[in-house]
Amino acid sequence: LKLREEEMHRLRGDKIAMIFQDPMSSLNPIVKIGRQLTEAMILKGKARQKESRETFNFYLKTLTDNMIAAGAGSDADIRKKSKDFNQFEVKHLQMEGAYRTAYAAAEEAAGDIGALVFELGKNAGKDVNYRVKRIEKLCKEAQQDYVVKEKAAELQQLAAQLKGALAESKKKNGSSQKLQDTLSAIGVIMEEALKKPEPNFFSMGYYLTFSGQQLPDMPMEELNAFLRKYLDDNFMLAYIEDAKKGLMYSADAAYQKKEAAIEVLKANRHVFEKENLVAKECYAAHKTMVKAVESGIDRLEFIKDSRAYTFATALQATIDDYFAAIKKNAKEEIRFKKQSEKRARLVARGKEPEWQLVPKSIISIEEAQQAILHQVDNLISHYENLIANKANRNFDKETVAAIDYLKSNASGVAAKVTKGMAKERAIKLMEEVGIAEARKRYNQYPFEFSGGMRQRIVIAIALAANPDILICDEPTTALDVTIQSQILELINNLKETRKLSVIFITHDLGVVANMADRIAVMYAGKIVEYGTAEDIFYRSAHPYTWALLSSMPDLDTNERLDAIPGTPPNMIYPPVGDAFAPRNKYAMQIDFEQQPPMFEITDTHFAATWLLHPNAPKVDPPKVIVDRIARMNAKRGAKDAE
Repeated sequence: LKLREEEMHRLRGDKIAMIFQDPMSSLNPIVKIGRQLTEAMILKGKARQKESRETFNFYLKTLTDNMIAAGAGSDADIRKKSKDFNQFEVKHLQMEGAYRTAYAAAEEAAGDIGALVFELGKNAGKDVNYRVKRIEKLCKEAQQDYVVKEKAAELQQLAAQLKGALAESKKKNGSSQKLQDTLSAIGVIMEEALKKPEPNFFSMGYYLTFSGQQLPDMPMEELNAFLRKYLDDNFMLAYIEDAKKGLMYSADAAYQKKEAAIEVLKANRHVFEKENLVAKECYAAHKTMVKAVESGIDRLEFIKDSRAYTFATALQATIDDYFAAIKKNAKEEIRFKKQSEKRARLVARGKEPEWQLVPKSIISIEEAQQAILHQVDNLISHYENLIANKANRNFDKETVAAIDYLKSNASGVAAKVTKGMAKERAIKLMEEVGIAEARKRYNQYPFEFSGGMRQRIVIAIALAANPDILICDEPTTALDVTIQSQILELINNLKETRKLSVIFITHDLGVVANMADRIAVMYAGKIVEYGTAEDIFYRSAHPYTWALLSSMPDLDTNERLDAIPGTPPNMIYPPVGDAFAPRNKYAMQIDFEQQPPMFEITDTHFAATWLLHPNAPKVDPPKVIVDRIARMNAKRGAKDAE
């Protein structure tokens, strides 16, 4: 939440993607869906290439400097090894880049041929001239040592026959059978090429750069094993040992600086403990603390320490909030005083105002101050925990992971996303989300799809950059019940196959029951109850959750469902105390005066209600909920017995 805007750009659409309620609000109605699907892939692909190159260069340089400082070898020796690493990586990138381009051409050609042959068989081919020329071009691009090599001459011959076969199909009463046969033969070659095992270009790059010999003639699996052994014996195992010393040196230096940072944090903490904070002192302390914390960041840890990296922005944000609250509270006091006096004057003249006096919206200065202290204390505790557990680190494992990280970023440089590659990925995504005849529908406009199909397109766009987290904001509300079920099933399947984390925002409790592992119940912008699905549906504790469950229909409830009285509060002027209190039949006086804290019920279950206070009266959930839970438990027991 405290990342800078440029850092958020790396997450949006890449690590985190979103599906919105109305698919047409996410789609441009005058742009074909194919272009909308591929746009993010191409843009993100370019950004990833640049980022991968920068990351590779920075990490290799930092690792080299630490290897030298650790005494892993002489300055010249270590620099030569790192130079060699970079040199054979260049060869690796050249070969892998050429392979990716050729492979993408073969993949695209195979897809185009399959679609065109099918259409020609039905006498329904469109844009045949253009598509055949496109396939001819792809045949040339696919000819590469590790894609189409042995059958390159045959492929050239077949590609040369396409023009004549196309001309024959255009003659009066001409048949497209020869064209279909030629295309099918090319398709077979492409399909065979796509099934070949991929070479280990990383090891191959080293062998071709330093061995001075040609590659051995052997099957690819055997060649990969041979090249990997050659790399390990002649370079990598020794380099890993040196890299381990560099990682350990960097980690040890970072631990020492973390200890120093803890002292700086503790020494400056008193600035934020004063009764009235001084802005100049606070920002000076912030600058001193941030400098100490950032010096303790281990730049060779590729899994970032998020607390350390975001400490600067997080601490500044809480300091800003504190001083902003002082100004806002002063303005709010003036506003409230003026309105109170105006209302009093009207009442004194015998007039009853039609408007209500808006309560004071005062930000707690004490809470704002505690938020600042929490940032400092949280990092101190985090650093102390890291230092206490430093002996448990496995540097052998971390070193191998570091080399893999370098390899991954090197491959990222070669992973260029062309328009052709993006198209093939988009078509596969369309098929994955259940859009039939994807290759044909790729060139259609959003208005040519039904509501459910448009939502599937939006899901495909969200998945285009292969995110880790998918946020679904009421994705089924605009759809009919049958389509809702299909979309929910699709999202669940994608969650399993792609190992996604899904945040599902909805007001439909039936959807929640079928989709969620953990549930957060929100009211007036705040989480009022949090727990597992089992906790919320079988052991709910907040009156608002009770009200929601009491209003939910099911097939077995014969009693009249409860409605939640009143209306939600106007959050421009947040209410004092618990926001749900005016609509809560279980509300106590304290609910109108103070916001309840989040009480811990179990390790997984929390609720913000004064009913959980030890001194609160005992209150049972509504009868409709108790009866429903009893029925559900009985059904579950019967099912278990079967």
